[in-house]
Amino acid sequence: MRAKNDAGTPQRDVIAWLASPSAHGGREVERIDTHSAIVFLAGDRVLKLKRAVRYDYLDFSTEPLRRQACEAEVRINQRAAPSIYRGVLAVTRGAGGALTLGGEDPAVDWVVDMSRFRQDDLFDRLAARGALDLDLMAPLAAAIADFHRTADRRDDQGGAAGMHWVIDGNAQGFADQGAGILDQHAAAALTTRALAELDRQAGRLERRRREGRVRQCHGDLHLRNLVLIDGRPTLFDAVEFDDRIAGGDVFYDLAFLLMDLWRRDLPRHANVVLNAYVAITDDVDGLALLPLFLSCRAAVRAKTSATSARLQTDSDRRRELEDLARRYLDMSRAMLDPPSAQLVAIGGLSGSGKTTLARALAPDVGAAPGALILRSDEIRKAVCGVAALDRLGPEGYTSAVTTRVYDRIARMAAVTLATGHAAIADAMYGAPDRRAAIEAVSRAARAPFTGIWLDAPAPVLVSRVRARQTDASDADEAVVRRQLDQDVGTIGWHRVDASGDPDHVRQLALDLAEQTRGVS
Repeated sequence: MRAKNDAGTPQRDVIAWLASPSAHGGREVERIDTHSAIVFLAGDRVLKLKRAVRYDYLDFSTEPLRRQACEAEVRINQRAAPSIYRGVLAVTRGAGGALTLGGEDPAVDWVVDMSRFRQDDLFDRLAARGALDLDLMAPLAAAIADFHRTADRRDDQGGAAGMHWVIDGNAQGFADQGAGILDQHAAAALTTRALAELDRQAGRLERRRREGRVRQCHGDLHLRNLVLIDGRPTLFDAVEFDDRIAGGDVFYDLAFLLMDLWRRDLPRHANVVLNAYVAITDDVDGLALLPLFLSCRAAVRAKTSATSARLQTDSDRRRELEDLARRYLDMSRAMLDPPSAQLVAIGGLSGSGKTTLARALAPDVGAAPGALILRSDEIRKAVCGVAALDRLGPEGYTSAVTTRVYDRIARMAAVTLATGHAAIADAMYGAPDRRAAIEAVSRAARAPFTGIWLDAPAPVLVSRVRARQTDASDADEAVVRRQLDQDVGTIGWHRVDASGDPDHVRQLALDLAEQTRGVS
């Protein structure tokens, strides 16, 4: 359904008043427009007005509906951002026609009352100026996982029917808001392809809904709706206007962020978020749905970007948004054609740079946003029931525990490959039988396998383990010395000198992985 223009309605007067200093005690006002709201920033306060519009996915066309949406927004967002959301205020009109906030006269509209934060701390602005710290991504994933864990189950939403609704809504948006902006033949082909992938994954979607993976999620989890508050990643502006958008699979919620990071050429950030989220939730199964979910998220942005373009009065901004809508459409199509699954195993002694290589390599291996990393040091801590940075004594390194660690890596690699996603196994692999076991996983999955053994001189190994800080590995110089005395047998994997530049090592490893995939 096409948007209804608010020009000529009483909201025009409300917008003009809220944009004036008189509504804010004389303070200068900054205005931000979106396709569904107008935000007014003045002093330490933010007022958010819902536009009097109706789309296929939201309806703010009447004053009661806008009030309901404002109240729902505050209720939902106070879960993750209580310091931001203050409440809801009425915009009232007196007998003389003057507008006020929270007066006793009849309400003509409603606004969300919020505490202002530094706009420069928004994640999209941090990303735009190259200041989005990679180290924030793991805490961000933890915040999202916690939000999902505490969210209400929604067995009445999501599943195959929920994704069908998303795809149908995107198709309608392409035809309506996208007319004259998006290639309609390409849009129709995308819809057909998305529906085919949905049909292939329908059983998995329904099973996940029954298992409680459908929750009252954020619904709009991209970088503009994330901010750094007191040094912590904070989620805000969750969807309040339609449970069909917010009530979905947790991985579909996560996919919006992953897509946004990927679109902004931040693949390592996206890969860290994915790996941290899966490590916390153990939701490897969701990887199978990422091509569909990422595609649908990009398609949503294609639709909303086209809608926003139609609202612009500035011709340059309109053309910018139209071009963005077309790029999102191209991205949506590409996400439905991911590379096939593959397994890369990285072995070597402590300090050889296995984890450094795995993290650098992962974004370029397999489907977006890159491979799942299975690191033995972190898995060992999980097997022993301690936090990743807790140190283990000898009891954590017995033969029995080590066998459990390698068995778990193999099982997780097999499950990951079965979803169609790529995996990188990061462990010493000093014993021939353990190298053979991980190779067998790839053969069973009929997936390409690349084995890489990292070599480095003893002084380099010792120097690196000495330099470690806040790392899951417990290896020290004594461990390295013992490993150097071990007989690792004949190494049949690709041997790479890891003593030099990490970027050079990464490129060598990437070339090997691509060669293996190309000949399989």
